[in-house]
Amino acid sequence: MTEFLLVAGAKLGAWAWDDVVPGLRAAGHGAHALTLSGLAEKRGVPAGQQTHVQDVVDEVERLDLRDVVLVGHSYSGIPVGQAAERIGDRLARVVYVDASVPADGKSFLWGWDSDAVRAAIAENGGFWRPFSAEDLQGQDLTDEQIGRIVRGATAHPGATLTEPALLTRSPAELPATYVKCLLDWPEPSDDVAEHLKSERWELVEMDTGHWPMFSRPLELARILHESAV
Repeated sequence: MTEFLLVAGAKLGAWAWDDVVPGLRAAGHGAHALTLSGLAEKRGVPAGQQTHVQDVVDEVERLDLRDVVLVGHSYSGIPVGQAAERIGDRLARVVYVDASVPADGKSFLWGWDSDAVRAAIAENGGFWRPFSAEDLQGQDLTDEQIGRIVRGATAHPGATLTEPALLTRSPAELPATYVKCLLDWPEPSDDVAEHLKSERWELVEMDTGHWPMFSRPLELARILHESAV
């Protein structure tokens, strides 16, 4: 039985996977959603990027997961990708869901015009503000889904976004599936495109927006299932 450890992106907690977990369990898999430090029910817990990496490693060890597929959405690809190389032979695969992929010495904000985000973090006491409804428009989400995300989102610890990743090898060396959500942006980023040249990586496309665990949960559960077989 494959075990899935699901980690949502910035500002979200384990609750974001509530519509995906049943589909995985119905397919015979173990499915465990993790809230990272400083978010959702863990608000107030101090967190830097390596805290989030350790959150993932500790959860794998706490649950004694074997043959584990680590799933990172959006920001969480950064800590998940680092944790993947630290859990050794427990790892079966990494799935990056429209996610950033870590690069040694580079932060989540590397590679894009981040001055506005950095300024917003500084102005908000070291946190990236929660989502507004406007942030979620045009992403294949219903009004109900947008309301659900806005109500559940929390401010995100800024240090996790600005601190650099620590890797000993390229993510391309580990087996991975990259799920590209076409409505968010039709092409993988340059670094992801480079990793996809590896025979250990595969690309799967979804015709939806950046939050498929809300907009297309059953389809996402099927893709995750297929990544494990």
